[in-house]
Amino acid sequence: MTDAPLLGNPPRAADRRARAGDGVLRDPLTGQQVLIAGHRQDRPQTRTGPCPFCPGGTEAPDPYDVKAFPNRWPALPGASEVVLYTPRHTGSLARLSQQEVRKVVDLWAERTAELGRRADTGYVLVFENRGGEAGASVDHPHGQIFAFPEPPDVPMRELRSGTCALCAESVADDLVVLGTRGWRAWVPRAAGWPYELRLAPRAHVPDLPSLSSESRDEMAWTLGEALRRLDRVVGGTMPSMMWIHQRPTRGHWPQAHLHVHVTGLWHAPGRRRHVAAGEHGSGVMVNPVVPAVAAGRLREA
Repeated sequence: MTDAPLLGNPPRAADRRARAGDGVLRDPLTGQQVLIAGHRQDRPQTRTGPCPFCPGGTEAPDPYDVKAFPNRWPALPGASEVVLYTPRHTGSLARLSQQEVRKVVDLWAERTAELGRRADTGYVLVFENRGGEAGASVDHPHGQIFAFPEPPDVPMRELRSGTCALCAESVADDLVVLGTRGWRAWVPRAAGWPYELRLAPRAHVPDLPSLSSESRDEMAWTLGEALRRLDRVVGGTMPSMMWIHQRPTRGHWPQAHLHVHVTGLWHAPGRRRHVAAGEHGSGVMVNPVVPAVAAGRLREA
C-alpha cells in the first residue's frame, strides 16, 4: 500500500493511539457499545484534488474492476477495509449492472472468508453509507468492511433466541417488494425508517462465502433492483445506509441466516428523516410512513 495520503495526512501513530481509545467500549449505565476514534476528526470531509479511488489515484494506482484495501482512517482498531465497487467515479450500486454487482458480492465473500480466518476476528460486518447525507466522504462508489474482535450487540440480538427468526417469519404479501426464486426483498412490518428494506436468501444460508454461484447472481440482481426502487420513489439518489449480517466467524451458530438491511434516509423527495430526542431517549422509533404503503410505492417504482 502506498505511503501517499488518502484524504490528507493521517495522524502520527502516537497521536492516533492516544486519541483512539481502547477499541469497543461499553457505557456502564446504558450498556451502549461505543468506538472512540478521535483521530477521525482530522479526516477531511471534502476534496479538491484527484479522486484517490479512481484508477491511477492514490489508492488505486492500477486498473481494477473491484478492489479492497486497508482504510487509512479506520474507526475500528482491528481490520478496517474500503471496497471499491467500480472504476467509474459516478454512480452507485443501483447504477451497476447485475454482472458488476456480482463482482462486488464475490469480493465481499472473499474478504469475509479471508478476514474470518484471522485469530483476532470474531465478526465481519460489510456496510455502506450511500451519499453525503449518509456520511460518505468520497463520492466514488464504495463501501467498507469492519472485522470486529467480538460480535457486536446488534447482530448478536438477532441470534440470541437460538432459532432462525427469518425462517420463522411469515412476510405478508403487502410487504414484499420484489423477489427471485432464491432471494426476496421486503419492508419489515415494524420498520423504523420510512423506506427500510430487508433482503435475504429464501434458503437458510449462514454467510456470504456459503452462497452458491446462482444465489450470488440473484443477490446481485435483488440488491441492485431494490436500491433502484429507492431512487425511483424519490426521483433521484436516495441517501441510504446498508449493512450485511451474517454468521460470526467463531463458534457454532446454526440460527445465523445471511441478510441485508437497507435504510432510506428520506421520507419524501429531499426531506430527511431525523431521529429525534424522544426516539433516542426511549429507544422507540417513530416511522412517518406506513410500512405497507412504503412497500406498495417500491413495488410500483
